[in-house]
Amino acid sequence: MLGIDPDPRMAEEARRRGLDVEVATIEAWEPAGRTFDALVAGQAWHWVDPVAGAAKAAAVLRPGGRLALFWNASEPPPDLAEGFAAVCRRVVPDLPMMHRWSFGGDDYAKLAARPAEAIRASGAFGEPEDWRLPWEREYTRDEWLDQVPTSGVASRLPPDTLAEILAGFGAVVDAAGGTFTMRYTTVAVTAART
Repeated sequence: MLGIDPDPRMAEEARRRGLDVEVATIEAWEPAGRTFDALVAGQAWHWVDPVAGAAKAAAVLRPGGRLALFWNASEPPPDLAEGFAAVCRRVVPDLPMMHRWSFGGDDYAKLAARPAEAIRASGAFGEPEDWRLPWEREYTRDEWLDQVPTSGVASRLPPDTLAEILAGFGAVVDAAGGTFTMRYTTVAVTAART
């Protein structure tokens, strides 16, 4: 298994966990003649140029190899979603993308449509398949507060802003009893290399 990540910090974290990682975007990565049975991207392919990404996947996958792109859509209980959004509206009013904390599978299906079209257009894969898997995870307050800084825009906030958001989120979860169940839908687009 080989990881590709454009962020040297993330690559180093993966290496500390025993994984082999190269630092590059998938579009610029040089496979050095290597081919693979699968190329999997979790919560990341929306950062990839879909046409260049499909071409790179086709170049590095063996015939019959599988490209699998997935995202996890999250839906906290409505009162918590509104509480998280209220905190963000107050703390980061200029970042409307943080003002919504509930994303269903249909939201992510729209995100997956663009790479699916690029996979089709490449001519190198069979028909892309859409897979959905619903699941749940219960979070304690502390588990949720550990998770939030790893996601999207939150990972790029200044430390004091992130601390204020986490304090607000902690209060929201505390008001709900200290735990909550997050409903997820894993949305995947997958295709086999022809």
